Amino acid sequence: MKSRFARSIAAIAVGAMLVVSAAGMASASVVDNGKGTSGTEAAGALVLELRDRLAEAAYAGDVSSTKDALRRLEPLLGDLSSGEAYVIQAEARETAGEAQTQRDENARVLADPATAPRQVPAPPGLPPLPDPLTMLNGLLQSLLQTLSNLLISLLGPLPVPPIPVPAP
Repeated sequence: MKSRFARSIAAIAVGAMLVVSAAGMASASVVDNGKGTSGTEAAGALVLELRDRLAEAAYAGDVSSTKDALRRLEPLLGDLSSGEAYVIQAEARETAGEAQTQRDENARVLADPATAPRQVPAPPGLPPLPDPLTMLNGLLQSLLQTLSNLLISLLGPLPVPPIPVPAP
């Protein structure tokens, strides 16, 4: 009788442990309104895609595609910098806010070419942008560098692919 009782208790305990561990795994993988690890990784993947799209358009000298890439960055950077849709570290939120400010300035200058852009030194290692975007050289390159820093904050110590630039 005691052995049956002990086996029943052991079976219940093992079943409870399995239920608790399975629930823990499920909650770690479920995205709750964009919050959680998988949401942050998805945001990082989207930032990477948009950064690469922006770099390719800018280095191709395609102004309309550059405007489109900047437009697509706006809601994501806003969500990341507000901290409401994604649970990320404060440093990553600050970097996203900086990227949002740079994105806004780039979009403003592209929308009104008569506007004089703020002169920002180009980050080392990136070649200058071609004509029609030479006036935005430092601003766009600074935004690309900030987006790369944001990727490092979002994805952790993973190697972030370099900014796609044309061969010299």
